[in-house]
Amino acid sequence: MKSKVNDIAISYSGSTKSNLLPKVTCSQSAAEIAFSNWNMDKIGLQETFKIMLLNNANKVKGIYEVSNGGITGTLVDVRILFAVILKSLTTAVILLHNHPSGTLKPSEADKRLTQKIKKAGELLDINVLDHLILTPDGDYFSFADNGML
Repeated sequence: MKSKVNDIAISYSGSTKSNLLPKVTCSQSAAEIAFSNWNMDKIGLQETFKIMLLNNANKVKGIYEVSNGGITGTLVDVRILFAVILKSLTTAVILLHNHPSGTLKPSEADKRLTQKIKKAGELLDINVLDHLILTPDGDYFSFADNGML
């Protein structure tokens, strides 16, 4: 008896009009793009982790929500994160998550996750350019600007 194996489909529909894509030039421009793509009605309610997918020219290909959690945390599966990055042929990424409490200080878990993703990205030639923590009042913390990347 033969065993049946599931088919795996990989798809990505990238824009062919790269001149229309927003470009990230610094942490502030990345934060502005992130805030404009965040549900501001929920930013103070629950923690969400997203990735900003960038091409070689640092133009935003898209933003993908990796996980949605509770008030004080969310679980990030790094395998799913990299599956999305690899399927979309992304060369650089900016990590994004919010702190509903409004605190800008990264937790030890935030720091460990950032280093884990950065290390995995190095193996796959994917640049982790920054990790931004967003708050409900419109402030942000940049790991790169603070020498933590």
